[in-house]
Amino acid sequence: MLHHASLGVRDIVRASAFYDAVLLPLGYVRVWSDLRPGEAGQAVGYGLPGGGDRLALKQADEAHPPGPGFHLAFAAPDRKAVKAFHAAALATGGTDNGAPGLRPDYGPRYYAAFVIDPDGHRIEAVFKSS
Repeated sequence: MLHHASLGVRDIVRASAFYDAVLLPLGYVRVWSDLRPGEAGQAVGYGLPGGGDRLALKQADEAHPPGPGFHLAFAAPDRKAVKAFHAAALATGGTDNGAPGLRPDYGPRYYAAFVIDPDGHRIEAVFKSS
């Protein structure tokens, strides 16, 4: 359904370092970059290697995260990747919002971790085994 999503961030360098680290264990990489220190309109895009972006970060000095109820969930290839996502987030300025583990309220095989990025966006990595 969705082609891509964009998030406004106050510090594109900090945000891109965070997303470089947390998305890598999930198999996603920076697929394009428009970083021009000190200039307006900077952005980066993330997706699968060799593909287009599915998530873009855009510099916006007065960016604020969406309110309660909104978050982005990223597909993880396995539980190990969910754990690595969570560890990378905490190591690069994110805040724990739910340690890696099963979430039986969401389904018997729903394994996820939740964090808040340095700009306040709520994100999740999820693996649903078959």
